[in-house]
Amino acid sequence: MEERGGYGQFCPVSMASEILCSRWTTLVLRELLCGTTRFNDLRRGVPRMSPALLSKRLKELERAGVVLATPNANGVTEYHLSRAGEDLRPIVMGIGAWGQRWVESQLSLRNLDPSLLMWDMRRHLNPEPLPPRRCTIQFVYPELPQAKQNYWLVINGSEVDLCGFDPGFDVDLLVTSSLKSMTAIWMGLSVVRREVEAGQLEFDGDPNIASAMQQWLGLSPFAREPRRVA
Repeated sequence: MEERGGYGQFCPVSMASEILCSRWTTLVLRELLCGTTRFNDLRRGVPRMSPALLSKRLKELERAGVVLATPNANGVTEYHLSRAGEDLRPIVMGIGAWGQRWVESQLSLRNLDPSLLMWDMRRHLNPEPLPPRRCTIQFVYPELPQAKQNYWLVINGSEVDLCGFDPGFDVDLLVTSSLKSMTAIWMGLSVVRREVEAGQLEFDGDPNIASAMQQWLGLSPFAREPRRVA
């Protein structure tokens, strides 16, 4: 059973920690700060978090005045940050920047998660370098179990969809990579050219889309943080 006892201190750090420092809470806030509003989409950003615990954390944040839960025009509940929640943006992003600067990179690359990687890539992808038509880019991670090897990004103008099953469109570019290499590129720890030269990344399809991958991939919002040595 999870312990939720308070710290019993009047210090604002203590009081804030009682709200923000329970397991998964900062990751739920990360998803909300990235613009995710629906329960099922929040789950895609924290795929290892149980639905019951996600629901519990959202209710806790709602009680704390950090999250507002309101039905949309279709009656589906959406979650939005309140003014207090939005005020957490520099704090949560600061934690991510600190992690990028000071957490040893090889330690980060042990925590590989294809679902989170592809979901992050989907929401940060830059469609400008791509052709002005629907583009389908398939990613294959051969070392993963069959059910988790394939992902499809479907880009149509400014809309980007992520599919875990074949959407039925012609594939413009097939990207075959190790999960570690693609995660390293996404996090700014490597670049496309280096992984291609190392034989860890291969393309099959439109050469123009392939050559522009470093530009359309978008990268993690923390990728440009300079690395430090702890």
